[in-house]
Formats: sequence, structure tokens, C-alpha cells
Amino acid sequence: MPDRAANMPIVQEGIPFVAAGGGATALAWLVGAPIPAGLLCALTLFTGWFFRNPARTVPQVPRAVVSPGDGRVVGIEEEYEPRYLKDRAIRISIFLNVFDVHVNRIPCAGTVEQVAYQPGRFLAANNPGATVHNEQNALMIQAVDGRKVLCAQVAGLIARRIVCWAAPGERVACGERFGLIRFGSRVDLFVPLGTELKVALRDRVKGGETLVGVLPA
Repeated sequence: MPDRAANMPIVQEGIPFVAAGGGATALAWLVGAPIPAGLLCALTLFTGWFFRNPARTVPQVPRAVVSPGDGRVVGIEEEYEPRYLKDRAIRISIFLNVFDVHVNRIPCAGTVEQVAYQPGRFLAANNPGATVHNEQNALMIQAVDGRKVLCAQVAGLIARRIVCWAAPGERVACGERFGLIRFGSRVDLFVPLGTELKVALRDRVKGGETLVGVLPA
């Protein structure tokens, strides 16, 4: 899959928001309203920062599974995943607050088997029920050894827009960008039983850079 955002300081989806804020700032300044112009300028700068798209160093580890997003690990559970995997797996839930980078990364090298959108509710992203009930987009990846890894972009209380650039059949590299969620969200990562976990509850992680696990040999 071409990494469409590789050389952009902010992702394409953020450009209209930044442009609109910049235009409103300029207009307020031109009509002689310095205080509103200052507030609009600050909002525009924050918007550009929110959509930032930093480069990341992907760990060169065989069978690596990296974090699909920036944030904090809020859940690690072994459970049955009934919708896509239809099997038991380890779920690693990562909460992204509004200050985190919201570009999502491919967790492991392989081929995209399925991309499935599920409409739903907008519970707070740190609510355990968000895994099942919230609006989300699920990305099923068949790793190079045939194992299945599921990554779900989950909307939250504020996040109302999920963007996914990946499509079924595409080959993907570990750590490459595949989408984003705005504004404040969660990603759920389901890995096979026997995966050697490298993170713990409450750990801070970086998308595409933090090694969260190693798939079974």
C-alpha cells in the first residue's frame, strides 16, 4: 500500500481545517479585530498540531507487532472476538486523547484481508463497552506467516470521523500509515494467543514505533 502521507507534515484530511482557520484569522485581522484574530490563530495552530504527521522508526524485529496508535494502554484482555476473528485472542486497547498523534499505523507486515465499517454509538473511548458498541472500522491483516491480526479504529465521545486508506488485497508494511481518527479516540488490537507481549497496562505507546508484541513462531 503506498504510504500516502509519508512526506507530509500534516495529513491531507487536516489541510481544509487549517486553511479555514487561517482564512478566518486573516479576515478578523483585516477588519480590525486583533483579539478574535489572536484566538483564531491559536486555534489554527492547535488544529495543525493535532493533524501532525511525525516520522517514526519501526523496530526491525522478526514477527513484530507495533502499536497502531499513540496513547496509553487501557486494556489487555484475553477474550473471544466474535465478529471478525471468530476466535480467542489477546485484545490490547489504546486510548488516544486529544493531544496525541492521531495517525494510525499498520501493526504488522502482511496482506489486508478485510476492511469492515460498523456504525454504532459514541461512548467515551476509555469506556470498556466502546469495543463492541461504538462506531468503528476494523482492519483484518493476514501476517506473512498466515496468522490473523485485527486492528479496530474506534470512534469516541468526541471523535466522529474515521478515515481508513487501506483496501482489501493490499500488501502492507509494519508501521506504515493507514488512516486516522479525529478528535480523540481509541484503537483495539487483537493478536493471536501465544503472542509475546512487550507492553503492560498504563504504558504509553507510539504508533509505528513501540513494539507491543512478537507473534508466535
